[in-house]
Amino acid sequence: MIKGIHHISMKCGTKEEFERARDFSLNVLGFSAVREWPEGIMIDCGTGLLEIFCNGEGIRSKGAIRHAAYATDDVDGIIAKVRAAGYEVFIEPNDITIPSVPECHARMAFCIGPLGEEIEFFHEITFS
Repeated sequence: MIKGIHHISMKCGTKEEFERARDFSLNVLGFSAVREWPEGIMIDCGTGLLEIFCNGEGIRSKGAIRHAAYATDDVDGIIAKVRAAGYEVFIEPNDITIPSVPECHARMAFCIGPLGEEIEFFHEITFS
């Protein structure tokens, strides 16, 4: 019955936060808008959607979801764009091996997004 993740939703407390989140998604990461309305935007991330509202209120706290991970084929390139746009990179691009069965080899990095969220950029490396 479940076909996959349709969208992830984020709420901004102010119009300024909304504009930063919108700019980051569209202009830094290069995603495209699917639709916009007075209090929000739906953004195409390639394999799912990101929904951002500008009507959030209250204190943000980190819950069970730790970060969003975007698939990319150029971790270093996207981190360069993120850094140039003034965002904090807290884990530099590096190669990892997840000791799973089968092993997963990847290149990854993390930044702090416009709303304080943690974002991972992930490129799974396959060997022929």
